[in-house]
Amino acid sequence: MLLLVRHAMPAHGPAVPAHEWTLSAEGWQAARRLVARLPGDARLVSSEERKAWQTLGGYDTITRDRRFNEVTRVEPWEGDYRELRRAYVEGADHPDWEPRADVAERFDAGITEQLVRAGGRPLVMATHGMAMTVWAKARLGLKDPGGFWTNLRFPDAHLVELDSGTVERAFAL
Repeated sequence: MLLLVRHAMPAHGPAVPAHEWTLSAEGWQAARRLVARLPGDARLVSSEERKAWQTLGGYDTITRDRRFNEVTRVEPWEGDYRELRRAYVEGADHPDWEPRADVAERFDAGITEQLVRAGGRPLVMATHGMAMTVWAKARLGLKDPGGFWTNLRFPDAHLVELDSGTVERAFAL
């Protein structure tokens, strides 16, 4: 079982880089609801970004793996950042953004390794919207990456079936 989790809502603002954001009070509440629904024997892995590992409870026992970090990019704080992100997951190249092929490759290598380390137990992976969408498009042939990304919630959990190439929301939060 592979469960991809998009992190809960961070406390965000232009003074702190996105990769350093922590969860907001609302994000912590939603994360607690999410953690209560996870399989008790799951291997918990997250990106190295604080908001991701906090979404899984914030414990030191959560394995952190940079291959699940969000897409590296340079983008405006205000303005059309959502449009830029959607265009990116749909296939547009932007200057100073990590190439999608690199994102998909690192993410897939991480999934492969972490599934082995899970040893048959469920694998719960806390990550980020663009990175998970780019990987799902490359690995699973996701038909509407822009729609998938746009519909992701804070937090969100998607069950991935690698053999059939499907991804679907696991439960409502």
